[in-house]
Amino acid sequence: MNTHNLLLVDDDPAILRMLRWSFENYQVHTASNRAEALRQVAETQPPVVTLDLGLPPMPDDAIEGLATLEQILSTAPDTKVIVVTGNEDRTNAVKAIGLGAYDFYQKPIDAEILSLIVDRAFKLWELEAENRRLKGTGDEAFFGITTASEPMQRVCRSIEKVAPTDASVLLLGESGTGKELLAHALHNLSDRKNAPFIAINCGAIPEALLESELFGHEKGAFTGAIRQVKGKIELAQRGTLFLDEIGDMPMSLQVKLLRFLQERVIERIGGRDQIPVDVRIVCATNRNLHERIAGGQFREDLFYRISEISIDIPPLRARGDDSVVLACHFIEKYGRNDSKRKLKLSAEALAALREYHWPGNVRELENRVKRAVILAETSIIGAADLDLRSTEAANTMPTLREAREKAERSILLDALNSAEGNLSVAAKMLGVSRPTIYSLLKQLNIKWPP
Repeated sequence: MNTHNLLLVDDDPAILRMLRWSFENYQVHTASNRAEALRQVAETQPPVVTLDLGLPPMPDDAIEGLATLEQILSTAPDTKVIVVTGNEDRTNAVKAIGLGAYDFYQKPIDAEILSLIVDRAFKLWELEAENRRLKGTGDEAFFGITTASEPMQRVCRSIEKVAPTDASVLLLGESGTGKELLAHALHNLSDRKNAPFIAINCGAIPEALLESELFGHEKGAFTGAIRQVKGKIELAQRGTLFLDEIGDMPMSLQVKLLRFLQERVIERIGGRDQIPVDVRIVCATNRNLHERIAGGQFREDLFYRISEISIDIPPLRARGDDSVVLACHFIEKYGRNDSKRKLKLSAEALAALREYHWPGNVRELENRVKRAVILAETSIIGAADLDLRSTEAANTMPTLREAREKAERSILLDALNSAEGNLSVAAKMLGVSRPTIYSLLKQLNIKWPP
């Protein structure tokens, strides 16, 4: 695809000549009817199309133009189509937007204004094309881990190297960075993949219960122990035991865990039998264990036992365009059941994804995208749908249409106030007819009198 191809569709040769001159920075192609337009779309694959809705054989009706729009988007759904309509034809303009048009412009044509709209359409198309490229480079085959960033790909390569060994692995990273996914990858790439993968969150279970969860207990070992229960360590026999948030493990249990790691045998609470266990240990924490060791909250000898291999997982903010790659992945994941819409990210949303700090990392991103997919009212997901605000969006100049409407609103209200609400006087002051005043009030959604 030539990324500078622009297709102009209009049945007026004079307009096509004027627009061709206005868009000299692009490779311009023209068409005057539906058949020519569809042929040009197939041959030149233009990122942007301007489409006059009044095409032959019914130039006074929008039926042919809307049909052309539908066919263009069915064959080239990523194309940005800007429809051109008559000055009073907002109904068909709205209908075109509903069919998937990028924007609309009302005649008479101002080439300068239309050029700005076309430039913005090309910019959005380029952002989406980059988005698709990044998504295509993501490694979605690595056990659910999607990434296009070099730092995260290095982590994945380290996991591949370490997995076949029995070395204990310590995964270090902020909450929500994917530590458990990587622990699963370690297990699934190892010779233990057909044995159990048992996970336990050491920070989520009260100390009084955690020992029983880890080591199990015999019947009658304490009040309520009505039967023998195997612990997580024993249940992971010949497999992998994943100790999440190991930094929050109480000191009393750290001693017992260290003894197990040294001797590879356990005793259930209330029991005397020594039970040998063959298990690979993978731990994870978002804590700084060196600080906790210095503060007397974590045993140094245990640290060296669990960290034969340490792997630092980068936060999402340090993973380049992974926020965009992952957002697209989650949009596809949660939107795949919505056959009526092909959800896309707006330019403002893309900018906001890149700028946001992501304190909650991938987990936060997934939650925001899932919410946006469920609540989105159109096929375009904006920064507001993600509950984000883009600095780029905030600093972007308004479109000429927005600026014009703002100016019209201001001048019209000034005239009405000066005329003390008399519409005829206000119309005279502005040099327009009274019906035009009514039309502007409706168009700008101004209730008068207020």
